[in-house]
Amino acid sequence: MDLSKPIIEIKNIGKKYNITHQRGGYVALRDVLANVFKNPFRFAKAKAKQVVGLTKKEEFWALREVNVEIKQGEIIGIIGRNGAGKSTLLKILTGITPPTEGEIVMRGRTASLLEVGTGFHPELTGRENIFLNGAILGMTKKEIVKKFDEIVAFAGIEKFLDTPVKYYSSGMYVRLAFSVAAHMEPDILLVDEVLAVGDAEFQKKCLGKMEEVTQGKGRTILFVSHNMAAMEVLCPRSVLLENGGIKMVGPTKEVIDFYLHRQIEIGKLPLEERKDRKGSGNVRFTRCELLTPIPNDHTISLKLTYLNKTEHSYHNAKISVDIKNAQGEHVANITNNVLDQQINIDKGAGEVMLDIKVFNLESGEYSLNLFMASDKMNSEILDTVEDAVIINIDNNSFYKTGKLPPIRSKILFDFKFTQK
Repeated sequence: MDLSKPIIEIKNIGKKYNITHQRGGYVALRDVLANVFKNPFRFAKAKAKQVVGLTKKEEFWALREVNVEIKQGEIIGIIGRNGAGKSTLLKILTGITPPTEGEIVMRGRTASLLEVGTGFHPELTGRENIFLNGAILGMTKKEIVKKFDEIVAFAGIEKFLDTPVKYYSSGMYVRLAFSVAAHMEPDILLVDEVLAVGDAEFQKKCLGKMEEVTQGKGRTILFVSHNMAAMEVLCPRSVLLENGGIKMVGPTKEVIDFYLHRQIEIGKLPLEERKDRKGSGNVRFTRCELLTPIPNDHTISLKLTYLNKTEHSYHNAKISVDIKNAQGEHVANITNNVLDQQINIDKGAGEVMLDIKVFNLESGEYSLNLFMASDKMNSEILDTVEDAVIINIDNNSFYKTGKLPPIRSKILFDFKFTQK
């Protein structure tokens, strides 16, 4: 390998998708039949539009004009909001999807860990999947046999080695998949957010392994994560993606500070002015008001105002609020589907109230992402707004004693001890 050249060259990469808003994702046959009988004219109208080509389409550039050079032995963090293009870039690097424009030069053997269970067969045992997954990643049988015991020990699945992996938990899937990829000894390792599925102890183990292979063996790692603390420890240099393009490249601490500050500034914009939202736009959030600026008795009330720009109503719509902390980590999700509460969006303007009765997260800054979709049959994403509002929480008086747990806790529990 020529060490004078970058191990990875990303030259003017772009990836374009054509989005058809009228069509939804996978729908079961029973749902289709139910919809036909309940709304026969609406169903026929939608199908007619598809046949004559009247469905609404738009071009969406997930990536555009991305240029980066990475040297051998570097650990590079890739930071950005959901939809910024992080996972798309990794999929192009692995060859899962081709770029629409530009060129990728990879000078070395590559392994990737992008999705839980990729390359695993559910009916095969853990033992059999080690050989299958290793072969898919490019390892020879001799290499797999040599590393087999290390792979099993690192994954910690000795007791379940001869159990079909369809019975594995998501955490076990991740442990085994990461272990196979890490012991492949690739020149380049691509790791997506999947490590978030594992437990805290295994995450530390993975981070230690990645440091070991880069410092001791000169391997290169591209690491995508919303865990800013892990990113800062592991990656000396990071790339910030925003709306499919590179916003900043530099020392990780500087990139993270810029990213977090920018999230706060974006969150201060009125929703009507936000241009970074996703969805068809047929219905849009227009305001997100926090009615309790300072949580009263640890409760929070939000008023979500929306505008339906179409001439028809959306029945049984889904509205959800995703809560993230200042480091960009997902901490909670609230949706009407969980409680089977039906929300109908009529023509024109409307509003929905959300009351969170016990906001028991630790003190700090949080951002709220808003999501709205139509009913299950159409599966139309109407609007998505990240960091719609920034809230600062002071829960230091949660226990009404002025004290907090000695060990930092992200969630505060309402509890009491009883001695008998």
